[in-house]
Amino acid sequence: MRKTPPDQPPLLDQIDRRILAELQEDGRMTNVELARRVGISAPPCLRRVRRLEEAGVIRGYHADTDPALLGWQVMFFAIVGLESQKQSVLDAFEQMVGAWPEVRECHMIRGGGDFILKLVARDTAHENELTRRLTGAASVARVTTLQTIRTAKDAAGVPIPPE
Repeated sequence: MRKTPPDQPPLLDQIDRRILAELQEDGRMTNVELARRVGISAPPCLRRVRRLEEAGVIRGYHADTDPALLGWQVMFFAIVGLESQKQSVLDAFEQMVGAWPEVRECHMIRGGGDFILKLVARDTAHENELTRRLTGAASVARVTTLQTIRTAKDAAGVPIPPE
C-alpha cells in the first residue's frame, strides 16, 4: 500500500485487497493463517495489516452476534423527516439517536426523508415505544417504520474489487 494524502483513499495492491477480503470473512484468524491464505510470509503480512489499520481502512474488529439469541426479536427501519435541516437540528437529532442503544445505524439520506435508522427491539411493544419516542422527539416532523420479516443477506464489510 502506497502512502496517499489524508483526503484521498489509500492505494491498495492485490495483496492488500486479499488481506481485506479474508479479514472481512474471518477477523479472528491468526496472522500466520492470514499470511498463508494471501501467499506471503507472516512478518510482511502483519506490517500490511497494521498499515491498513493506521490508514483507517480497517476500522476495527467485532463479534457478529445473533440478535434473536440475545433477546432482540424485532429489527426495523425508521425513515425520519425533520422540521428543519439546519445544522444544529441535524446535529441534535444525531446526538439523540446516537445515545439510544437500540439504534444500530443512523444514516442521513437524500429523498424521502432526512435520516434512515436501523433499530432493534425486544418485542412489538418495545418497537412501538421506540417509535413513540421518535415521533415525539424535538424537531421530528414524520416517521415511517418498516419492520423486517426476514433477512436474506447480511454481509459484513464491502465488496473488495480487483485492482
